[in-house]
Amino acid sequence: MELGASRVLITGALGWLGRGLLSALEHGLPEVPALATPPANLDVRALILPSEDPALLHQFAPGATPVVGDLRSPADCARLCADAEGAVLFHLAGVIHPSRRSDLYAVNTHGMHNLIAAAEKAGVRRLVVVSSNSPCGVNPHREHLFDESAPFVPYMHYGRSKMLMEQAVHGAQRRGRLETVILRPTWFYGPFQPPRQTLFFKMVRDGGAPIVGGGEARRSMAYIDNTCQALLLAASSEAAVGNTYWIADERPYSMNEIVDVIERLLETEFGQTCAHRRLRLPGIVSDVARVVDAGIQGLGLYHQKIHVLSEMNCTIACSVDKAKAELGYRPTVSLEEGMRRSLRWVADRGGLQ
Repeated sequence: MELGASRVLITGALGWLGRGLLSALEHGLPEVPALATPPANLDVRALILPSEDPALLHQFAPGATPVVGDLRSPADCARLCADAEGAVLFHLAGVIHPSRRSDLYAVNTHGMHNLIAAAEKAGVRRLVVVSSNSPCGVNPHREHLFDESAPFVPYMHYGRSKMLMEQAVHGAQRRGRLETVILRPTWFYGPFQPPRQTLFFKMVRDGGAPIVGGGEARRSMAYIDNTCQALLLAASSEAAVGNTYWIADERPYSMNEIVDVIERLLETEFGQTCAHRRLRLPGIVSDVARVVDAGIQGLGLYHQKIHVLSEMNCTIACSVDKAKAELGYRPTVSLEEGMRRSLRWVADRGGLQ
């Protein structure tokens, strides 16, 4: 694996995607020949929050150097980037389900400005930024696929905070002090998942998985190793500089397909007894939740379950053709195998009990 730098900086290193990236840097990605061998003598420096345990970082990357801090602090960003001339900076940190609306902007938007300023001053060579599908909102109809020409139509304040983040990155690219690449991964799944994803598996098993509006709305999903592949390719590809890429599995899946695959694997491979029921709700439930969500966020607050419900009758799907053509991206893991590995990771930790 060739990254074009001997030093790598990572924000969000102990998050879901961060742990996947640390693992890929330490062990390589065996299913991707060009990335199968980990880089030798790589110096990894990781920004972790004061509430996070540096010992956990060393479980994933024994030689990594922790920098305890917060994106909201310009001084902490400067410490991360100090003496990092020529480095690659992976920006994975972000807030998706806060308790207050303002946190979205404090971390996702202003944190990006702080990090860019520190990286430019230190002479970091390339900044690879993880964004989201939310700056483009939801697809206008079920058969539509977003591509890189899609305009900004941000979905609620999370989408707006990420849109402003992307615009800050574009500004850095225009100034010419940093090479920048933006990736827009879709719904993550895979090992290292947070409790909310394990809860979803249990809801499928116990018959409480919500299917809104018939379940034919499509979702692009991004298995964690596929996303890490894209990150590593974006760090080294000359064609990537200044570009944005949608990142997902090869094709979108309907919500019915996602739930059916999880249910089948739970029963046939993980010894779970499934209820074979769905919590079927009319599409108007999501429409009402969308109005309520907007009202809650208008008051400066945020409610995770209402926000998630507001999207569940929507299609959020993309094409990965540009990433395949320019990065050489090949999403090697698709839904059934990806969910099998996800469930194995959860089961090994007692999460299906």
